[in-house]
Amino acid sequence: MNPRQAQELLTAVTYVGQRGRGRRLMALFACMYYAALRPAEAVGLRLQDCHLPASGWGRLTIDMSRPEVNTQWTDSGDAHEERGLKHRGRQDVRPVPIPPELVTILRDHIAEFGTAKDGRIFSSERGGVVASTAYTEVWQAARLLAFTPAQVASPLAKRPYDLRHAAVSLWLNAGVSAPDVAERAGHSVDVLLRVYAKCIDGQQEIANKRIGDALAA
Repeated sequence: MNPRQAQELLTAVTYVGQRGRGRRLMALFACMYYAALRPAEAVGLRLQDCHLPASGWGRLTIDMSRPEVNTQWTDSGDAHEERGLKHRGRQDVRPVPIPPELVTILRDHIAEFGTAKDGRIFSSERGGVVASTAYTEVWQAARLLAFTPAQVASPLAKRPYDLRHAAVSLWLNAGVSAPDVAERAGHSVDVLLRVYAKCIDGQQEIANKRIGDALAA
């Protein structure tokens, strides 16, 4: 998805569900798009992980995730288990600079919904950990609102995880170096270029023109 489509989807999310269900989740999706967080990293984001200045760029310090697991394999019996970062040691952290757009979204979210008792920014109405089924249902409903029937039937932004793909691809297409993108996204350069570098919707024409210009030079 391109930036315009991403913004339209985030807006559509706020209209989904009763009792503000979509509004509670919009900032969660925004973290996946503007900061390329994995869903489990966004779900586990805490207030103390966020530097949200009144203006300019901010920063998220990611040091844990809350993936969903089978309750019989956890010590606590919870459906979400705290884990370290993927592909990193348990004590490692990943600083992620975030643009002013996301800083504003997070500040507004915290002002409206507060935080859970353990400092988590995103929670269910009762303060529990946000389930993947909940945010996936909201995402699918938002696609129906924001997209044309042809786009809905296509793979475009099919899953919330595609927000992360779109973010990484946007950074690469914007000319950010692969090592810097890999550091922000929490991946090796090899995995980044092999798996996450996707074409942004509408940019094939731009790429074709650049190649054509190079051939004609």
